[in-house]
Amino acid sequence: MPDFSTLILFASAALILTATPGPDMILIASRSASQGRVSGFLTYFGIAIGTYCHAIAAALGLAQLLKTVPTAYEFVRWVGCAYLIYLAVKTLRTDALSGVSTKAMMRVAKLRIFLQGLATNLLNPKMALFVLALFPQFTTPGHGSIMLQMLVLATILNVVGFTVNGLVILIFGRVKHGLRLAPKFAKFPNYFLASVFSGLAFRLAFGARR
Repeated sequence: MPDFSTLILFASAALILTATPGPDMILIASRSASQGRVSGFLTYFGIAIGTYCHAIAAALGLAQLLKTVPTAYEFVRWVGCAYLIYLAVKTLRTDALSGVSTKAMMRVAKLRIFLQGLATNLLNPKMALFVLALFPQFTTPGHGSIMLQMLVLATILNVVGFTVNGLVILIFGRVKHGLRLAPKFAKFPNYFLASVFSGLAFRLAFGARR
């Protein structure tokens, strides 16, 4: 287990990193604005579970594969791009998001929104490289299981992320009430969310590898 001072240092770094707007925050904010706070929190929980998966992959050496084998990195990157484009198209083809009732959301959308948050995180190889680059700096072989240390660090990152993104969700969740527009503008939230998915796909496809 890392010592207390190391954990505090990591928590400070995590706060700086999570407070800096990035793809995850943009996705969470757009979900909250277009579909409400429940959708925002479900998206965050999916991303948080993805962080644990990346930490486990780093501990097992799987993340190193993406760093050292360009073909593996490119495969995951383009699968992630294709998935984001799929989400954008699917969002445009669904009924107006602003008209979805809470009851219908509970029946149909909750699990799907959670899984979409998880998938967008898992299919982002840059997240895997981020964990691989950051977490080992705060682990020590002599302090117990590396896997356990990675999971502890992932938990701290998620707790800090929940605090930061929770505020984002609460703020942007209020926007949803302002999106109850006239019928001819009812699909505006769909267009907004689809544009976010498309933008994330473009960023993943054409952004720098690191």
